[in-house]
Amino acid sequence: MADSPVNPTNFFSGSPLNRLSWLRTSQVFLNAVADSSAARWILIKDGQPLVATNPPSGTEERGKKSLARLSTNEVRPLLGRTPLFSQGQNDGEFAPSDVHVLEAARLRGPPIVFLGLHEPNSDSEGADALPSSDFSAKVDAAAVAAKIKGTPYFTLDVSDVEQKEVDAVVQSSEGSQRGVALAFTDTRGVMYAFSYFDAAVTAEARSMVDWNARNKYCPGCTAPVFSAWAGWKLSCSSLLPWADNTDKKPCPTSKGLNNFSHPRTDAVVIMAVLNEANDKILLGRNKKWLGSFYSALAGFIEPGESLEDAVKRELWEEAGLKVWGIRYHSTQPWPFPANLMVGFYAIADPSLPTRIDLDNELEDARWFSREEIIAVLDHPEGTNLNPREPKAKAAPTTASALAGDANVAKETELKVMSAETPRADEPPFRLPPLTAIAGVLINDWARGKTNQLKGNL
Repeated sequence: MADSPVNPTNFFSGSPLNRLSWLRTSQVFLNAVADSSAARWILIKDGQPLVATNPPSGTEERGKKSLARLSTNEVRPLLGRTPLFSQGQNDGEFAPSDVHVLEAARLRGPPIVFLGLHEPNSDSEGADALPSSDFSAKVDAAAVAAKIKGTPYFTLDVSDVEQKEVDAVVQSSEGSQRGVALAFTDTRGVMYAFSYFDAAVTAEARSMVDWNARNKYCPGCTAPVFSAWAGWKLSCSSLLPWADNTDKKPCPTSKGLNNFSHPRTDAVVIMAVLNEANDKILLGRNKKWLGSFYSALAGFIEPGESLEDAVKRELWEEAGLKVWGIRYHSTQPWPFPANLMVGFYAIADPSLPTRIDLDNELEDARWFSREEIIAVLDHPEGTNLNPREPKAKAAPTTASALAGDANVAKETELKVMSAETPRADEPPFRLPPLTAIAGVLINDWARGKTNQLKGNL
């Protein structure tokens, strides 16, 4: 958790880009900035971003890991023919400007998403507003784009590109030539080394790439979909002016905004449960977690629920607890693949028994004292979820292990200690790190950094 107001509250949050959503339909703007020398491209393959690791020697910080940023010239061999956006029926053609369904459409080539513009002085009064009128078809887009102060960011999903083509681009990049190691890497394996900026850009990029990759067919008529609005909208191919819809009913998406769903974000409540005396905290251990890892309890929001309703339901289902005094803490985007973790504190009575036999997700739910928690937090291995164990095993946990949610755990894998008999130098149990909101909730309570329990409950 960042201490400075300039930094985001939680890891993966604090979006640093001006997303310029009103320009996602402007092919004039998008094609101009994508072609600019200032543009930077985040490559993602099978959900893994391209990560740069500095060489062990040289003037740069040794071994530092960061999100790789390639220039337009470096990725050009992968982009396909221009235009990149508002593509017409034939390769190399622009779409008719009066066909709204083709606004910033990309019909061919690897999927691209415009993430936004990083403005160096975005908080100043002199920041450019970039109204859409500046990018009408009547203006010289390249001249206007040249005046933009900042760095445009795009993602390029190369999952379906020939490996040799991707390798050629990566190996010939300026960074690789300087000895920087470039590799597609699981985000969870390097997130500890990312800056807040890289983490926030990764959260947006990975979630958007995942949404585009998962949704291939129209939910209204099952026809294939195509990318529009620079990757932020998926439209039914039956709406294309040249589509053959003979003997077909009009797709339901032909009316309104032409899409059934927007880019996905699934809300998950995550709760640290305290006693009224504020000297104990209840944490749980999911059956899927190996070792002695404990975290806050969590679960997805269901239809027709408020956040508070979900807190009460999840804590009853997982631990058999009736809670009150629910207080909001903060949120954290969790891009595995596209969750928003909503953090809360709640009050329960530790004299009443916990029950883990209702939904049968937990192996254990325990009350810990502040002293026990602080001892683990202060231990050098207390929040290390991938310790150097000779017999470490892989457990199907990710957001679950870091954020405490058993449902999100199904998405990916994270190595957690398998230690039935802890070594003498090991902590008695492990806790999530501060890169996860579960760790922030626990740490803030243990260190007395939160006043959530003060006042009228």
